[in-house]
Amino acid sequence: MRWSAELKGFESYLKLEKGLSLKTREAYKADVMKFITFVESTKLDKGLSELSLQDLRRFITQLAEVGLSARSQARIISGLKSFFSYLTLEDVIKSNPAQLLESPKMSRKLPVVLDLLEINSLLSFIDLSDESGHRNRAMIETLYGSGLRVTELIELRISRLMLVQGFIRVVGKGDKERIVPMGGDSRKYIELYLKHYRNKRDVVKGHEDYLFLNMRGKKLSRVMVFNLVKDLCAKADIDKVVSPHTFRHSFATHLVEGGADLRAVQEMLGHESIMTTEIYTHLDREYLRDVISQFHPRSKAQN
Repeated sequence: MRWSAELKGFESYLKLEKGLSLKTREAYKADVMKFITFVESTKLDKGLSELSLQDLRRFITQLAEVGLSARSQARIISGLKSFFSYLTLEDVIKSNPAQLLESPKMSRKLPVVLDLLEINSLLSFIDLSDESGHRNRAMIETLYGSGLRVTELIELRISRLMLVQGFIRVVGKGDKERIVPMGGDSRKYIELYLKHYRNKRDVVKGHEDYLFLNMRGKKLSRVMVFNLVKDLCAKADIDKVVSPHTFRHSFATHLVEGGADLRAVQEMLGHESIMTTEIYTHLDREYLRDVISQFHPRSKAQN
């Protein structure tokens, strides 16, 4: 195989110097392997130092022609850029042909959002006469009231609750901690759950600090939360593709629609880049357009 020594060195570089996970390293290696396959299939009789930006562009063009999505193309380009950066760092090549390789423009898919009526409808189908109902109500209220990811929800600890102050200390991606305000209803239902149900449950050793527990006294799984949301959507007859993450999108969208500062929303969501949060400004513009279409007299006359 071509460049086997360089590929092996690249793997070590990703592991030891970049500290990437096995899954990410394997993905990068697979991306480079795709390019090696292309080089061999087109009989490019070139060494690594002879490859040009044009060769790389021909490879990306072929990926597009076989129907690979823009997102997948961008991921492969990222892998190739890392590979050629490594080769430059190790003086295997003198110039980096991937340095000016452009990623394809990707249209950004707007996330599914629930409106307030739909959220209230979902909540109304939680059976509060059942012991687990108060836990489920507190969970959904927290997802929507604080914009937590599902993993952040199931990992939430009692010791990180600041009930008096109305905040939660959340440990998010990369073990980064942020302080998130609690919605009034989420605080209310967490307090009810703690007082009347959580404090009376037998807890398995090692799970004492987890806030949300299953009936066996252990922390919840992601699957359990997904199943809960799916069941509530079926009962509420909501015909949207809804997951626990939908409440996070709804949390952010409703804040932006209400006039919240984008930087504040970024902080609460734990986004590293404001660009990630800016998707909710697009949702807001869609909302404003719909308002004009529905209520403006000149727009209504044309419908």
